[in-house]
Amino acid sequence: MAEIRVNPTRMELKKLKTKLITARRGHKLLKDKRDELMRQFLEIVKDAKELRAALCEQFADVGKGLAEAAAESDERMLTEALMLPTAGGELTVDTKNVMSVIVPRFDYKTTGHTTGPAYGFAFTSGEMDKAVDAVSATAAELIRLAELEKAATLLCAEIERTRRRVNALEYIMIPQYERAIKSISMKLDENERGNQTRLMKVKDMMVAAQLQSRQMDDEE
Repeated sequence: MAEIRVNPTRMELKKLKTKLITARRGHKLLKDKRDELMRQFLEIVKDAKELRAALCEQFADVGKGLAEAAAESDERMLTEALMLPTAGGELTVDTKNVMSVIVPRFDYKTTGHTTGPAYGFAFTSGEMDKAVDAVSATAAELIRLAELEKAATLLCAEIERTRRRVNALEYIMIPQYERAIKSISMKLDENERGNQTRLMKVKDMMVAAQLQSRQMDDEE
């Protein structure tokens, strides 16, 4: 692991301590962000899973109804009945901010012929009518499912980015700062002890010189 190389001075020690405080604060904020993203991600995934399960059941019923309608009616008649739908839809796309993640919001509105099937009832069965109504009813739910799954994908990517940043701070940057601070502190303490030792030696030499000078004065 690469180490931080700086001059062992008190100014650098102060800078490193400031960086360490900032890194620890950023680490805490990112962990809180990651936890909140995970909470919202799990809620969205839960809603999407429940909605998908419900839609699967509805489409299973639709498939069953269409199969029964095909068995009871002529295939050509069914094709002609469904060939020209008069109902349409309008999709409006907006966005919202979820923990600094921009996720889409879809608003779907049905337009055109929206009251009952757009074909005559003379050559179609009741099962056909039920199946068409069921398909029409699922449009808004399908749009909602797409919104949830897209939001889950974006949140998942942001969680992964945040997790990497948290790990980089926790296992790389903060330990590097701590080791550098410890190394500089030990170096400064060593220098301080060396200075004290030199000062004590100088003091002893001065005292010895004074004593020698007094002895020489006494002898004279």
